[in-house]
Amino acid sequence: MLQPNTPAPSFSLPDQDGNIRSLEEFRGKKIVLYFYPKDNTSGCTKQACNFSELFPHFREKGAEIIGISKDSVASHKKFQEKFNLKFTLLADTEKTVIQAYDVWKEKKLYGKTSFGVVRTTYLIDENGIITKAFSNVKAAENPGQMLEEI
Repeated sequence: MLQPNTPAPSFSLPDQDGNIRSLEEFRGKKIVLYFYPKDNTSGCTKQACNFSELFPHFREKGAEIIGISKDSVASHKKFQEKFNLKFTLLADTEKTVIQAYDVWKEKKLYGKTSFGVVRTTYLIDENGIITKAFSNVKAAENPGQMLEEI
């Protein structure tokens, strides 16, 4: 996991509509950048829906929400439409940004070892500096926690 008080790695990835979005276009705003394992799974859906529900409150505080997973643009579009998500989802199918933010880790589940995204959320300030970093967050609680952090 990246540490606070370090520059957030730059990125350019397609969003749920296929438009290329970069970290630089969000300069001047706080960013809640969260990494999640997979669209349409129970934990990821709870996290996304809770972020979407709180989205107006984040906006009031001058913050944007960006979710990143290794799912495709098409998967993100279906996920966004199915749950009426109000924020940006970025597709990192090559895992370049996932690796740059150090969230691709070895995981153990039921005695089986595999690699995957560890649910992690970064708070990035208006100048592109990571101010807070949270690893292994609880999906349902993370959006409320991040709103309090801002």
